[in-house]
Amino acid sequence: MAAQTFDMIVIGAGPGGYVAAIRGAQLGLKVACVEREHLGGICLNWGCIPTKALLRSAEVFHLMERAGEFGLKAENLGYDIDAVVKRSRGVAKQLSGGIGHLFKKNKVTTIMGEATLAGNGKVSVKTDKGTEELTAKNIVLATGARARQLPGLEGDGKRVWTYKDALQPPHMPKKLLVIGSGAIGIEFASFYNTLGAETTVVEVLDRVLPVEDAEISAFAKKSFQKQGMKILEKSMVKQLDRSADKVVAHIESGGKVEKHTFDTVISAVGIVGNVEGLGLESLGVKVDRTHVVTDEFCRTGVDGLYAIGDVAGAPWLAHKASHEGVMVAELIAGKHAHPVKPESIAGCTYCNPQVASVGLTEAKAKEAGHDVKVGRFPFIGNGKAIALGEAQGLIKTVFDAKTGELLGAHMVGAEVTELIQGYVIGQKLETTEQDLMETVFPHPTLSEMMHESVLDAFDRVIHI
Repeated sequence: MAAQTFDMIVIGAGPGGYVAAIRGAQLGLKVACVEREHLGGICLNWGCIPTKALLRSAEVFHLMERAGEFGLKAENLGYDIDAVVKRSRGVAKQLSGGIGHLFKKNKVTTIMGEATLAGNGKVSVKTDKGTEELTAKNIVLATGARARQLPGLEGDGKRVWTYKDALQPPHMPKKLLVIGSGAIGIEFASFYNTLGAETTVVEVLDRVLPVEDAEISAFAKKSFQKQGMKILEKSMVKQLDRSADKVVAHIESGGKVEKHTFDTVISAVGIVGNVEGLGLESLGVKVDRTHVVTDEFCRTGVDGLYAIGDVAGAPWLAHKASHEGVMVAELIAGKHAHPVKPESIAGCTYCNPQVASVGLTEAKAKEAGHDVKVGRFPFIGNGKAIALGEAQGLIKTVFDAKTGELLGAHMVGAEVTELIQGYVIGQKLETTEQDLMETVFPHPTLSEMMHESVLDAFDRVIHI
């Protein structure tokens, strides 16, 4: 069978790959997208989207428990974990199906199967019907990443779970251990803790949410502890003894190893890139610690071969992958493209309380040699936050003292994942402190705290 020829072949249909394919097709390229499992990749099927659906159920349940505070009555409260999971899976299915529709609309050829690079500009795809040969001058690797499995801490789907198991739990945990306090670990800890599981989080570094600003991490930790979570920092799970109905974890903390018994363990210790079986070695593609090495335009150094999203390294965020997908499609189509700068990408964690940030932390800004001005504003000083019953939170802004450049913004509290985009846009437009101080924020809103945090950095704050 003769090889099918395209202008651009995308391997992987996650938020990097499917967006690259659609943008390429919009620009008049003949595009094929190869996917081995689900359109939408991990993000839509097993990551960002279904976890947000679960967390929304937990948030509503938490509010129901607080009904009395709002002058409302809710009695005999409970939940059906199977129904909660069913809703989450339905949301994921709806969005995954939507991508198939977008591909048809944009005339992207979808090929379900496992792709291998068969040489420069050649892709071989194993499908249900046999092997298909494809050729294109431009190939985009968007194969994503998977959960890191540490020896001895691997998921077994029964008592030790990966994120996939945690999204479709075989039972409701009563006593839960979460290993790792990055976004994935802390979101699952937050979900199960809210639904009543006695939850312990173990973090090897010196604080939870270690990539966040230290002050925000400390605030979040206090909130988690108030909700009954046990947090063990500078600690490590050395061993798991598994039996039919429990797991005994050997946890090293402060130089001592102690045994703790749990009925469920979730392992969330980072990710590794999906670089195996693609034929990268024979093409001479550089791989560093499971991630494809690229330049700022996602070029691999092999002519016509690009890598985007999680497989191309940090930050491991869907929105970074999507923007890289657009950039690469535009490069291939001969357009002028702007590289995606990691420091301009916001990170969002949907625990309770939410955490969101962009740019440099206070410590990183100082490390980079900036003389900084820092502003803070607490949720307790905001009328809308108090009216919502969400008075716990903090907004922190970091400016260059000399130029007034917004170096970073860090938030913890209700809806901060929605608020952060204001600072993201501000940074993109190279906004100074003056611009932000002169902007009129609407009242009563949570966004007013963003204004007040800026004012505080320059000793002009009104409401504290």
